[in-house]
Amino acid sequence: MLSIGDQIPTKTTVLDKDNNEVSLDKFLDKKYLVLYFYPKDQTEGCTEEACSFRDNNEVLEKLDAHVVGISCDNQKSHGKFIAKESLNFQLLSDETHKLQEDFGIWAEKSMFGKTYMGTLRTTYLVDKSGEILEIWGPNAENKVTTKTHAEDVAARIKSLL
Repeated sequence: MLSIGDQIPTKTTVLDKDNNEVSLDKFLDKKYLVLYFYPKDQTEGCTEEACSFRDNNEVLEKLDAHVVGISCDNQKSHGKFIAKESLNFQLLSDETHKLQEDFGIWAEKSMFGKTYMGTLRTTYLVDKSGEILEIWGPNAENKVTTKTHAEDVAARIKSLL
């Protein structure tokens, strides 16, 4: 797993909603990039987290932050999720989970006694140079509270100003 101070992998490509390959360096045009990885579109916790970012996106934009969500869901699933929840930020598709592997957050999980590979819900706050400034997730000091996550991220950005 990447740590605070590490550079994010910017060359691995994922797909945008129009099926175009994009790399993360495309999103380093603002002072901050809020890159959040989540397990699955339209599930309870992921919807709470996405709506938290939706409801706080204007605040984050005023802090010169760009929000991008990434999961293994395909573009069609993302399109439905964006429409249903009126999301106002971009979702990217990492169906091969290559980018998640690069970040070290594609890992073995377990539910109801069964183990499987999946996404560890993790958010990275990244500066314009691609350096990780903060991490929220199961293997980080800060945990993700889905309902208030965007507020937590905004508070951290404000502390950096």
